[in-house]
Amino acid sequence: MTTTRGRIDKRQAILEGAFTVFARQGYAQSCVQDIAREAGVAKPTVYNHMTDKATLFRHAIEAAAQTTLDERVAALEPLATPGDDLRATLEEVAHALLRLHTDGRSCALRRLLYSEITHFPDILDIVKESGPDRLNGAVADRLARLALAGRLRAKDPDLAAEQFMALLLGPLEARSQLGTRQLEDAELRAMAGAAVDTFVRAWATP
Repeated sequence: MTTTRGRIDKRQAILEGAFTVFARQGYAQSCVQDIAREAGVAKPTVYNHMTDKATLFRHAIEAAAQTTLDERVAALEPLATPGDDLRATLEEVAHALLRLHTDGRSCALRRLLYSEITHFPDILDIVKESGPDRLNGAVADRLARLALAGRLRAKDPDLAAEQFMALLLGPLEARSQLGTRQLEDAELRAMAGAAVDTFVRAWATP
């Protein structure tokens, strides 16, 4: 058990170290020795877990995408018990999603996707497995429950979820300059409020 746990911990450290190095230096400028140093393991240990740098890159991207998805799904939890003020709960969730979308890992993940997609076209599918489609599905599930409770008139929860996320993230790339400009929390709250205001007008019950 200890050996298995240690192997899992080392693999996790390698994936996190690899993502950090790739995000900082780009794929071409990164080397396995830098990744081993960042992860706190020996270079042969990296090769014991991953056969080559390209495989390591794909697995690091996949792990980072899964982590960002898990955090976003957790941020939807208040919608399970929204209380009397649905708008306030939606704003809380919207603000949390915007904060997560502008954190360091998320911005680095998008930059890596943009910069390496021509060399690794398959990473788009890797990210989609733990990306917008999965998140929209989770949002749709929460909105469907609210519709069943009479809080929303969402006959099509998938469409409602798609529009909710579009209202949130649509302006974000331009405002953050593709993740290179740090947005103040007050601006994120204002964006969340504006998105929820439009969403509520379209989908909330009278």
